[in-house]
Amino acid sequence: MESRICKLLNIEYPIFQGAMAWIAEHNLVAAVSNAGGLGILAAGNAPTEVVREEIKKTKRLTSKPFGVNIMLLSPYAEDIAHMVCEEKVAVITTGAGNPGKYLEMWKEQGIKVIPVVPSVALAMRMERAGVDAVIAEGCEAGGHVGELTTMSLLPQVVDAVNIPVIAAGGIGDGRGIAATKMLGADAFQIGTRFLVAKECIVHRNYKEKVLKAKDIDTRVTGKITGHPVRTLKNKLTRKFIQLEREGASTEQLEELGKGTLQKAVIEGDVMNGSVMAGQISGMVNKEQTCKEIIIEMVKESTSLLSGLK
Repeated sequence: MESRICKLLNIEYPIFQGAMAWIAEHNLVAAVSNAGGLGILAAGNAPTEVVREEIKKTKRLTSKPFGVNIMLLSPYAEDIAHMVCEEKVAVITTGAGNPGKYLEMWKEQGIKVIPVVPSVALAMRMERAGVDAVIAEGCEAGGHVGELTTMSLLPQVVDAVNIPVIAAGGIGDGRGIAATKMLGADAFQIGTRFLVAKECIVHRNYKEKVLKAKDIDTRVTGKITGHPVRTLKNKLTRKFIQLEREGASTEQLEELGKGTLQKAVIEGDVMNGSVMAGQISGMVNKEQTCKEIIIEMVKESTSLLSGLK
């Protein structure tokens, strides 16, 4: 599992934990980092001081590198971008936009910057801007998704840039790691599998819904808003689909979605809440510690890749 990413970030295994809003908090992040991967705090739309406190709590639980994901559409993005410099965060990942205006500031502080990219064009632009690596995320992922699959996006991004590329979307075990490794990935971002980690604080009902999910149980809604989301199907997804068929406005759909992730994650309402999860949910059928998840995936992928030599 030697990787440019491991050397760049000083981590043992090239495995990132996906930055899942309301879910990727200090307990999960520290557990992943302590297990040798890269835990990533999800800033989401949280206020700056809430994110700062999460960083401090994570530092109390691990001395290993960890990252913070900044959603550039957040009303607090500007403040958080400065705050991570004050807190000397090791790694920043970004989503929902172009982090270009913050790059010089972050690089001056020695922060490694790794944006999520849904296209070759953005990956190339980010490389020219001076980022350290990119995360090529396919639409198999849970949460906000693009159009291209990991299988098609990843090799095209790998061919287009010289910096390390992290594969994300549709990776749930060692086979997924081995497959994306063959497509050129330097590292691998895992989200849905860590939803059911023992250290993950997500509501028990949420975990159970993921554990019971089948291969066809995810839906993508909200395409007309410009921010489509993949979730497990429930009463909420049916409402979204019905409104979309009826020609609902962007405003109506955004109103329907307000607060629904918190409703699922914190309150455990998995019928009316947004249960974000990827297409590999049907493969996730057991709870393990973060360390067990990482070691199992590493051993399986190493065995598979060794057999190809």
